[in-house]
Amino acid sequence: MLGLTKQFDFLFRSTRGLILVAIAVVSLMTAIWGTLSGPMVEWGVRDVTVRVLGMEMVQAQREARIIILYHTIANTIIAIEVYMITRLLPMKRHEQTVINATITIGYLISVIFGMLFAYWGQNFLFHGVFLLGQSLVFFAGILLAAALWPWKKEYRLERGSPYSHTKGGLNLERTAFFTMAVATLVSATFGAITGSYWGQGHETFLAEDLIRIPEKTILQKAIIGHLHIMLTLIAIAITLIVGRWMDFKGILHKMAMPLMILGTIITTVGALSVVWIEAAHTIIYVGSVFVLLAGLFYVIFAWDKIIKDRIAELGIEKPGAWQKIKALLHDPIKFGPGWQMVFMNFTVSFVGIFMAVRLTEIFRVWPHREERIILTGHWHILSGLIATIILFYYIDLSGVKGWARKWLGWSVILMSNLGFGAVTVFSMKRLFVSEAEQQGIVNWTMLLADIGMAAVLTALAIFLLWRLYDLFRAKGRWHEELTEEKKQTALQEMREKERRLEELKQTLEEVSE
Repeated sequence: MLGLTKQFDFLFRSTRGLILVAIAVVSLMTAIWGTLSGPMVEWGVRDVTVRVLGMEMVQAQREARIIILYHTIANTIIAIEVYMITRLLPMKRHEQTVINATITIGYLISVIFGMLFAYWGQNFLFHGVFLLGQSLVFFAGILLAAALWPWKKEYRLERGSPYSHTKGGLNLERTAFFTMAVATLVSATFGAITGSYWGQGHETFLAEDLIRIPEKTILQKAIIGHLHIMLTLIAIAITLIVGRWMDFKGILHKMAMPLMILGTIITTVGALSVVWIEAAHTIIYVGSVFVLLAGLFYVIFAWDKIIKDRIAELGIEKPGAWQKIKALLHDPIKFGPGWQMVFMNFTVSFVGIFMAVRLTEIFRVWPHREERIILTGHWHILSGLIATIILFYYIDLSGVKGWARKWLGWSVILMSNLGFGAVTVFSMKRLFVSEAEQQGIVNWTMLLADIGMAAVLTALAIFLLWRLYDLFRAKGRWHEELTEEKKQTALQEMREKERRLEELKQTLEEVSE
């Protein structure tokens, strides 16, 4: 019983444990709900899942079910990023504890009761509890923004610091995190306000179904802006997180952080202003350029750091080009985030920009179904790439080394790129093949996409099974991680007590004078 208590302590009180639980939740949902669409329908798997689990699948409620599914997954991903932020950025111990506890309770309530409401009968008591869970996630975001407040004296940087800062010592990296957190709260409020009008002028819809409708209501436009900016902010958050993980600093960091702050603000304003301004997409493009430049600077820094560290480890004084390439590719887990960001441009950014520029001349000439496929693939590829970057960081946190690290890393990189690349070709197929001759392309791209995604999910399943097996070992990896985190927590609490004593001493001296 004592062993189980320690394991529960690891899962719900340590950062690695909290991330593991959240990843397991997303993986379980992907495994189960992934059988309800795509080729699984044609193979009859969907019917088996529905029958075995006793789901209620009324076709007229499909859009509402999908919306709740997306929100529960998004809440869980946001929780994972919050855990990473509270681990990586300095903050008081009680702030970290309260934030993590609040968002954990919130996303778990959202997942459990949201799925019960959507797929097992529309009991509106469950829907009310689902909203309670989302409210807790939102409240955790407020607590996070307060903890990240960059103007606190203790978080200022000294002049000459290698990290981006103002002349007054304001930490611009922390300011970027704070800006992202506040923008996320504003964007979530935008969606919540619209949701409050459900049945009172606002009806359930999927954004991709409205693309050919010339006149949209204000509430419909608000939802479209909300979903676009929330995914963008999740991507901005993970970019900042991996930058902190790789100790992003120097001249590139000093250029990247102001761009990231400015880009986050402009993109958020642009996405939400779609309600009132016809040229909102132009504002979004300007903000996106700043964000993408900041991401590019991170990639340049990270890859240069990987090469230099490996070359130094090998003791090579004058490395050649091939040796540098080998050094860069030596650790796929650290190479992966930067590569996925580069790959994203070919499957998401460039496709989106090209589509926007040639929308009237090319894409609006196509059947509605083809444009809908592009948009759906666009959002899913971006969210999938974000998920792989999160996985890379957690694999590193888990201390995976040797051949297992290489196997996991390259499996995720190569197979995800195969799957997402195939989906991109499938979505853009009408550019180079007619409708009458497209079947061969459809067959091959769908096969490659299924192979790629199946391989990634298999690698993830093996990793999670290893973590599950380790969890039942008395002195497993989880025990080492828990012990390490307790030591770090104790040291953090000691430093906070010393700082409070020093502040009290200074106050007493000032009073006595």
